[in-house]
Amino acid sequence: MNRRHSLKLLAGAAGALAASGLIGRSAVLAQTAPAQPSGPFKLPPLGYAFSALEPHIDARTMEIHHDRHHAAYVNNANQLAARWAELGKMPIETILSDLSKVPESVRTGVRNNVGGDWNHTFFWELMTPGGPKEPSGELKAAIDTSFGSVNAMADKVNAAGGGRFGSGWAWLVVNKDKKLDVISTANQDTPLELGAKAVLGVDVWEHAYYLKYQNRRADYLKAWWNTVNWDKAGANFKKAMT
Repeated sequence: MNRRHSLKLLAGAAGALAASGLIGRSAVLAQTAPAQPSGPFKLPPLGYAFSALEPHIDARTMEIHHDRHHAAYVNNANQLAARWAELGKMPIETILSDLSKVPESVRTGVRNNVGGDWNHTFFWELMTPGGPKEPSGELKAAIDTSFGSVNAMADKVNAAGGGRFGSGWAWLVVNKDKKLDVISTANQDTPLELGAKAVLGVDVWEHAYYLKYQNRRADYLKAWWNTVNWDKAGANFKKAMT
């Protein structure tokens, strides 16, 4: 057996093992994991297991969403920081609140990637396994005053998310008038640019739900409320009102 034939046999065997699952999935995933360049932006830990939000959001979706999609935004943000040094020195919220001050050469990249980093960091913290089923205290009172009930508010958020054409987010925010409001943003735009402060937000990009729900975005939005960390949402509201 010559060397070329031996290498072909080894390559074929490795492919068969991977296809059969005998090579661990983590080893295969490691081959496609994005590089982590140095820089001021860091991928935050998820804070709970990929499977923690099942059956509402499946483990594979959470793994890909966090370790691939969010990681890509972080990596791209670090590359932008290498081109515009101020990006790594200023608070993200300050930058995203007024993108007109960002140099035009990197503005679109900052909007998409720094915005994506901020949105996803907010999103992970807003979900938790086994949390309270509804808000309480000041947030509950404000929701009842503004929408009539928590269910009515959720319906409005779901409508905003379901009505978002293409990719984007639906948000419950405190607006400039210090009132609760529901808005939707496109792509990785944030409420910050609108002068609003997020209380909760749900990702309606297809990568957030497609493995489990396919084109049934409405089913995903309905299920997502079972994952909300209402304690965190209450803290977000309190901070937004100060």
